[in-house]
Amino acid sequence: MFLVALVAALAGVLTSLTVLAVTGRLPGGGAPAAAPAAPASRVAPGAPAGWPAWGFTHTQNSVDPRSGPAQALADIGSQPVPQAVPIMGWGVDNPEPRKGGYNWGTLDRRMQAVRQTRGVPVVTLCCSPDWMKGGAPGTTDWSKLEKPVDRAHFDDFAALAAEVARRYPDVRYYAVWNEFKGFWNQAANRWDYEGYTDLYNKVYAALKKVDSDIRVGGPYMVLNSSAPGVQSSGPPSELAGPWGSMDQRDLDALKYWYAHKKGADFLAVDGASLPQQPGARVDEFTALRKFSDATRWLRGLDGGLPVWWAEWYVEPAASGWTDEHRGAVQAVAMMEFIEGGASSAFYWNPQGADANDCAGCLWYGSAHGGGGTPTLQNLQSFGRWFPPGTPLVRARSSNPAVRVLAQPHRMVAVNTSAQAASARIDGATLTLAPYEVKWAAR
Repeated sequence: MFLVALVAALAGVLTSLTVLAVTGRLPGGGAPAAAPAAPASRVAPGAPAGWPAWGFTHTQNSVDPRSGPAQALADIGSQPVPQAVPIMGWGVDNPEPRKGGYNWGTLDRRMQAVRQTRGVPVVTLCCSPDWMKGGAPGTTDWSKLEKPVDRAHFDDFAALAAEVARRYPDVRYYAVWNEFKGFWNQAANRWDYEGYTDLYNKVYAALKKVDSDIRVGGPYMVLNSSAPGVQSSGPPSELAGPWGSMDQRDLDALKYWYAHKKGADFLAVDGASLPQQPGARVDEFTALRKFSDATRWLRGLDGGLPVWWAEWYVEPAASGWTDEHRGAVQAVAMMEFIEGGASSAFYWNPQGADANDCAGCLWYGSAHGGGGTPTLQNLQSFGRWFPPGTPLVRARSSNPAVRVLAQPHRMVAVNTSAQAASARIDGATLTLAPYEVKWAAR
């Protein structure tokens, strides 16, 4: 009986090791979990001086040196912020319609806008020309924008990345691809993290060959989550909180990339605070803790790699939120990023063709003066008062509805309720209007 039991036990161990070797996970969904890092004691721990922290991404409709709006360009430049630019799509033409034939016009103008507004330029290396993913040379089918690069053209995409780096030598930061677009293994019901990581490694090597000081990051994984009590279609998650639970397949992809990358200068992700399930009832402020919990988990993988949120979203469709409500949620989101230890967060600007009535946009339409909105001012204030390296100071609020983030000389307080609220902070009483965001000296 002892020998039978021993053989059975050994078989079980071998089975577990085999599954672990193949999938990177233990049977039953268990996996060696990253130990979350402690909350940050200073802004952007691990990031060097001058790191691009709190900024935005240029999307389909953006500012332009030719067409303006002039006031938006002036307002962005009044307090410079980092600005990310994709190389294809979202307002940028195909940069290489056929092999070796480049088309830099729209990308040049985007880069000019960043320089004109004194921003730190960041390039997102997505997406790829059609001929790299099965299309005919010289054509661009925008409906196929999110198709992945064919493996046979990984070297061609890396060569394009190097050409971009040579054309814009002032760009020091590159994120590789966007949300694993197209890299999905349908048969295994998981991300094709092997394919993405192979592409990433080729791009990383090509960029470092151009200039070893270029900062390269990935995997730009989207962090999806399910509402509390709801299980995703993947395995059980190792990361959960009052906001719900993370899709373990996203975390597995991150861990594979981390283990097999040739190198990295930052760790890029994106995601929404709210769960994937439409209509799920999760308090919008409680949901924001996902950002700090996920950031601390990521820092637990490698405390030396700055955590970079390439996109972030907080608002459900047709929310009906007022500008004040939206501003309060966005400000608390920034607090969660900073307290969790994120080094960067880039706001995905939802600017429309006619931005005269555009919820959450960074500037108004020309008919309304074209100037910066409170959303832009919010980003700029965090950039001004909470740059990387700033010490964080514990400031207690007597009212749980009033959130506060402080450094030695400045603080920001947010009323998270629809009613006026007062709180004792630093020994003084602060009164805020519904959803008010208030910056104050300390």
